[in-house]
Amino acid sequence: MAHLLVVESWVGSMSRLLPRAIREGGHEFTFLTRDLHHYLRSAPEGAAHPLLGARNVITTDTNDLDALLPEVERLHSVLGFDGVITSCDYYLPTVARIAGRLGLPGPGREAVENACRKDATRRVLADAGLPGPRFAVHEEWADLARAAKGIGYPLVVKPVDLCAGMFVRRVDDEGQLADAVRALSAFPVNARGQRRTPAVLLEELLDGPEVSVETVSYEGAVHMVGVTDKSIGAAPAFVETGHMFPAALSLADIEAAEQTTLGALKALGLTDGVVAHTEIKLTSAGPRVVEVNPRPAGNRITELVRHVTGIDLAAACVDVALGRRPDLRRTDTGLRSAAIGFLVPERAGTLEALEVLDGHQLTDLPGVLEVQLAEPGKVVKAAGSNNEYLGHVMTGDPDGPGARDRVEGLLAGLRAGLVIR
Repeated sequence: MAHLLVVESWVGSMSRLLPRAIREGGHEFTFLTRDLHHYLRSAPEGAAHPLLGARNVITTDTNDLDALLPEVERLHSVLGFDGVITSCDYYLPTVARIAGRLGLPGPGREAVENACRKDATRRVLADAGLPGPRFAVHEEWADLARAAKGIGYPLVVKPVDLCAGMFVRRVDDEGQLADAVRALSAFPVNARGQRRTPAVLLEELLDGPEVSVETVSYEGAVHMVGVTDKSIGAAPAFVETGHMFPAALSLADIEAAEQTTLGALKALGLTDGVVAHTEIKLTSAGPRVVEVNPRPAGNRITELVRHVTGIDLAAACVDVALGRRPDLRRTDTGLRSAAIGFLVPERAGTLEALEVLDGHQLTDLPGVLEVQLAEPGKVVKAAGSNNEYLGHVMTGDPDGPGARDRVEGLLAGLRAGLVIR
């Protein structure tokens, strides 16, 4: 039995998948957080809270690295950790620093920090000669306006240190650029109380579909698990509306996406002790890296992979954090594709009703794997990132790439019964 230190977590699906993987692997964990109420406020309905499985729950300031590192050393001397892990993007660099300090397995600090900063990722990949969009990084408005003219509109505005698509916007002119920069500057602290850098990343707008490549790296080698496709909502935001695994692509496109991902992971130094989710645009000029995430995919993509291949990426994440060889053997699950679709609100208000008009229970329909829907009374925001979903539906297809069509049909019925006042 191994003992893992879990530093913070999301409150979404990975907050349940990771503790489950630790428990099913025969291990135990200590949970470290600066705000326990953040998790207690988001207790899952109808299920035991995942923190109930922790051996210890310890409150300390996880945002103060200078104080945290000696505190973790003290805890390690008493409790003895075999690995350290998180499912929250904002604490991936912290975990890498802790692993280095305690001599535990994991990717290097610099590799993780560069992957978690979108501007640093761009610079590393450009220095390695990997083709990418034209880009610029500035803090002052005059510099941003001048750089935008140099890149050319339309372009994409990104924060360098946020996730879930927050404040990522397409802009078509200088007025829209000013609005986007102003909105970003009004968000100086992220959801975990960490002060943000004021730098803004401008990128050339890329054409073509977007996919993600799921990988597991250990013992210096990158192992390809597969390619997931992605549906994106209407501009100016880039809200993810659905995914299917495996992506219905030609072998040439799959190979191109995987080779581009391999080049990016090698350039960043993410070839050992990491499960990664790399987003790729298949442009008319060839594949281009959107971003590299040194953690398992969100939005239930890990479950799509598991339903089709039997590979448990949450379990793989636990294994590599312990320096162990993960089980990446594929099994016949009976499914050839699995897809998820998200119910995305287009306007603000209060959710009054959300039901299928013909009265069927979605969970009783053939091929449905998961259904999670918001309850009436929920205050709704018009979606500007991946944080405003009203629920999701997941389906599988035993015969081929038909899971996406099944999901879209069910979502159409849900939208017809959606009432927001």
